[in-house]
Amino acid sequence: MATDADGIDFCTLGMFIIDEIEFPPPKAPVTNILGGAGSYSALGARVFAPPPRSRAVGWVVDCGSDFPHELRETIAQWDTGVLIRETPHRLTTRGWNGYGANEHRAFRYTTPKLRLDHNALANTQLLWSKSFHLICAPLRCIDLVDNILALRRQSPDVGSNTRDRPLFIWEPVPDLCTTEELTNCLSALKCVDVVSPNHAELGGFFGTNTNSTDHVDYRSIEELCSQWLQHGIGPDGSGGIVVRAGKDGCFLASQALRKWLPAYHQLAEKVVDPTGGGNGFLGGLAMGLVRDGASAGLANLEEAAIWGSVSASFAIEQVGMPVLSHTARGETWNAVRVEDRLSDFKQRLDRYVQP
Repeated sequence: MATDADGIDFCTLGMFIIDEIEFPPPKAPVTNILGGAGSYSALGARVFAPPPRSRAVGWVVDCGSDFPHELRETIAQWDTGVLIRETPHRLTTRGWNGYGANEHRAFRYTTPKLRLDHNALANTQLLWSKSFHLICAPLRCIDLVDNILALRRQSPDVGSNTRDRPLFIWEPVPDLCTTEELTNCLSALKCVDVVSPNHAELGGFFGTNTNSTDHVDYRSIEELCSQWLQHGIGPDGSGGIVVRAGKDGCFLASQALRKWLPAYHQLAEKVVDPTGGGNGFLGGLAMGLVRDGASAGLANLEEAAIWGSVSASFAIEQVGMPVLSHTARGETWNAVRVEDRLSDFKQRLDRYVQP
């Protein structure tokens, strides 16, 4: 764990899950894969936090009686501010992922899940994070924000950063992105600084299909974001939207910005397994937003989304997590320096034409 109250840049309340992934034949299934929204968002943040800043990446791993030793080694190698909780009375949360045609993904839990809430942060340094990643339904989002802020006010270990309200980044869960939940969603938007659905989830709240023939429906996505912005995002209305649109990149919307960014990987063969790409994106996005302190707000939303796109690119180019290595020039992930990929992406952005 990081040791000082100002030391946590990012904390996710996404779960840790051990994945089993089944692909269409003849590709063989894989087991004991480090997964879950918490793991991938932590990866996305960790990519932009080489040591010693790596310990500023906060996440929670609940280890059941069956927790594989090799996964402990991988987690330890990342050198993050992870909170490992031993739960030997239970099995680790596990999930089955099945892939079919057109990247259709089926998912089910194969052991009981252990969901995280604000209580996991109590009496830990994670409570003082500069940013929080929440992946949940609208009403649960409101509840988590209220309870995290209440815990910070009540804690005897008041840190020097409590004067700054942390940034809350909300990733809605897909099964509750429905027209019935739109009213609750609009209430949740007032509580968070950034909301980031994928394009289908955004459309789900409005009962709108945001897909077109070969790409997403760019104009429809822009219009729905305008409706959210008119209603107001964030406590003072200065919040933003980042719609993740897979191969078509992402759309950024705030009071000051409307812009599309492309995905880093433009070739389908570069995307081996899209699992966790969106979560990884949000970890990178959060690190970009807080690099100048939470009080900077969304002034650097575009730069943060570029970081998110790079984080996502590392998450999806293999099954499971990318390989971390240490070289004379610094860290590499899948034998690539993050700085090099970031520089390459920015050069390509200079030539990108808005759709």
